[in-house]
Amino acid sequence: MSMWSTLKRLLVGKPIATKHAHHERLPIIFGLPVFASDALSSVAYASEEILLVLVLAASATQLRPESLLYLVPISLALIALLWIVVFSYIQTIQAYPQGGGSYRVSSENLGPWFGLVAGAALLIGYVLTVAVSVSAGAAAIVSMAPELQPFGAAMASFAVLVLMILNLRGAKESGIIFAVPTYSFVVLVLALVGWGFYKGTAGGHPPQPHTLPLGHEPSLALGAYLLIRAFAAGCTALTGTEAIADGVQAFRPPEAKNASRTLLLMAALLTSLVLGISWSAQHFGITPMDFHEEGYRTVVAQIAFAVWGEGPGSFAILTVTAMILFLAANTGFADFPRLSQFIARDGYLPRQLTSVGDKLVYQNGIIVLAVLSVALILLFNANTHSLIPLYAAGVFLSFTLSQSGMVAKWVRAKQVTWKTYVSAFGALTTGLVTLILLVTRFAEGAYILLIALSVMMVVFWGIRRHYLYLANQLSLRPRDALVPVKTTVLLLAPRLHRGILQAIAYAKSMAEDCRAIHVTLDPATVDQVKSDWNRFGADIPLVILESPYRSLIEPITDYIDQYLAEEPDHIITVIVPQAVPKRWWQGLLHNNAAVGLKMALRSRKNVVITNVRYFLK
Repeated sequence: MSMWSTLKRLLVGKPIATKHAHHERLPIIFGLPVFASDALSSVAYASEEILLVLVLAASATQLRPESLLYLVPISLALIALLWIVVFSYIQTIQAYPQGGGSYRVSSENLGPWFGLVAGAALLIGYVLTVAVSVSAGAAAIVSMAPELQPFGAAMASFAVLVLMILNLRGAKESGIIFAVPTYSFVVLVLALVGWGFYKGTAGGHPPQPHTLPLGHEPSLALGAYLLIRAFAAGCTALTGTEAIADGVQAFRPPEAKNASRTLLLMAALLTSLVLGISWSAQHFGITPMDFHEEGYRTVVAQIAFAVWGEGPGSFAILTVTAMILFLAANTGFADFPRLSQFIARDGYLPRQLTSVGDKLVYQNGIIVLAVLSVALILLFNANTHSLIPLYAAGVFLSFTLSQSGMVAKWVRAKQVTWKTYVSAFGALTTGLVTLILLVTRFAEGAYILLIALSVMMVVFWGIRRHYLYLANQLSLRPRDALVPVKTTVLLLAPRLHRGILQAIAYAKSMAEDCRAIHVTLDPATVDQVKSDWNRFGADIPLVILESPYRSLIEPITDYIDQYLAEEPDHIITVIVPQAVPKRWWQGLLHNNAAVGLKMALRSRKNVVITNVRYFLK
């Protein structure tokens, strides 16, 4: 086993046979942490994003600190929107149990380009899911240890690397690993908000007032705009809702039923967590802090310290919050490869993304996602407040297209029922939210999403065009037939020694037109080469090429170009003897001419390079 194979086996584990693929399917208990960790973890920053806008409203309008009391009503509106989206995706799961979600629904019912817009928006969203989640996890660690703040981007990048390796180990194995922190987070947050609700009601803890610096007092119209903007900011809580619909085939049979139940369980938990965090933040007078502020703590951290104090409970919930925020990125790792293989199968992304690896996962998609996410983290220095404005608009665009596609499907099939009207209402609602997100967050960076979508569509078009061209070039036609091939073999002979005797015999067996090429860098050695060749050359003519500029490759390429100009229909096989040393590091001491020749001749038509290796004992 090679060194690379040993390292791969150590990191990824033993390969899984295709016949055992059904054992890698996920039950609900593991499907939830794999596909819903992003949505569940969003409670760690969704309420905070709403508060960030409400603080602006409180400081700049006549609403003053009372505007922070809108946190719970806005959260209720978000939950209502959540259930509309969830209902629509349950219909999608039942109609498309093979998976594909918004991309498949939009492609089949609205047209391929609408599907590609949905697919591009989701692919961008999954990259942002990874970047935002691990960046938020780094922020949670900084809340516990502020001295680590300068290392936030490094921690987030390392987390992406770890998640990549875990996902390369297989879906079932990653589900088992992620289950403990995900369920620990849910239990501890429910305990936190439950105890906070008891403490704030029966426990006799009165509501705490918000203290904010007051500014000028413009019109109330600005306050209404900021409240709409706060609602748009909180829509990050819905990101990840579509993940289960994209990955239906990862569940155990019956796939659609188990995926639908997982989606309902996720929605119920998300409802409890979002409302609980929002009520607690509002009741205990929590306001968000600037990430670069000394002693920075997230809203969840402030709630924990307000309810449980500086004790083990607070640090326990911060620990699991950091863990699930890191692991929430797994939603992107679970769905980006699956969605990209759907798009690649249709010819709009490289076909390598359809390849299934040793552990029955789409390993190329996992690696691509990791690279893109780390680049984004480093670009924005792991700042969630800078990343989130790019985040939700694309996801809601895919929501809108998915629900519109379901409406079109039912209308076309003449099966218009109350479900159709609910999905139509959902499409209008999410479409309006998409518009609000783009308008309210345009200056904060939402315009980058529009640029990214445009670039993705151009990439899709370019790849599709290439594959259509390739299919046209390679398709068999009635007039096509096998034609005789004339082959010329060129054996590269650096000097005569025992190692190349087998290469000489191999070259002799390949074709009648066989000749040896020796590039001389030192004219004094020519006579010795000729003498040795007369003894072992097996009647193969020896061509000696001079190299006045001491290049080994240029005389050979010139000779081949001249030959091809004279015989353009011939196939030239260049045989290069290659020594294989016993130790890998000894290879660094050998001059492997094949590598340079392959680079120099790769654009030449009708040229083949092959190695005949001889092993050194």
